[in-house]
Amino acid sequence: LAHHDIQDDLVSATFAAGDEFFALPNEQKDSVAIHLSGGTNRGYAGQGSEALDEASGVKDRKEAFNVGLEMEPDDPRMGEPFRAANLWPDLPDFREAMLAYYDAALAQGVALHRAIALDLALDETHFDKSFDAPMATLRLLHYPAGDAAASIGAGAHTDYGSLTLLMSDGVGGLQVKRRGADEWSDVPHVPGALIINIGDCLMRWTNDTYVSTPHRVVAPPKRRRSIAFFLDPNPDVEVAALPGTGTPRYPAIAASDYLASRLAATYEGTS
Repeated sequence: LAHHDIQDDLVSATFAAGDEFFALPNEQKDSVAIHLSGGTNRGYAGQGSEALDEASGVKDRKEAFNVGLEMEPDDPRMGEPFRAANLWPDLPDFREAMLAYYDAALAQGVALHRAIALDLALDETHFDKSFDAPMATLRLLHYPAGDAAASIGAGAHTDYGSLTLLMSDGVGGLQVKRRGADEWSDVPHVPGALIINIGDCLMRWTNDTYVSTPHRVVAPPKRRRSIAFFLDPNPDVEVAALPGTGTPRYPAIAASDYLASRLAATYEGTS
């Protein structure tokens, strides 16, 4: 997606904030570790803490930092699934950059869902109410250089949510595979453009009208950085086959239950 609404200076500021965070000593990064978030998917995930390829269980060679919907401590929704305070490192301007990018990416993601609604012959704003307080995650990612034949940056997987908006620094490593095919293809870099992934939640919601794409990150020749925005619906949204998409292929499920099941598989056995 070129000519999107996330400004270049905000992208640069977010990459710079990520560089500063990942350069911190491990003990400082671990002070905001994801296991301290109480299962709400916020904070730092170190190398080897995730295995996105659930079939192989091979641990990913990457580190990440997650930001969720920012909420005040006295927000009455605290305690609901995936509702919690964000964990912030002690870095000047880090929080401000993350929240600005989060808001810009969320607005862009909602706009993309309006196009999807029109494509499905639904009212243009059909999805708006499902994303007014989403379980969306902004994730900074850092992949150290490595041997692509001996290690994997991120194992083969499909994304869990509705849409993913990915900004890359241009270093190679991201690959996609057509369903049913054996070969992986490198994703080309278009400077300034967002890579848009369809996730499994949208696939389920649209009754397989939209289909998620398997992808992976092989160990890059030099360090690779990316900014991923995973757009999941509000926790209480019922993900069920949309009108006009045919006989349901999947049972209805709460968005929070679906996300919880996918995250559990990712982290299981990687501690």
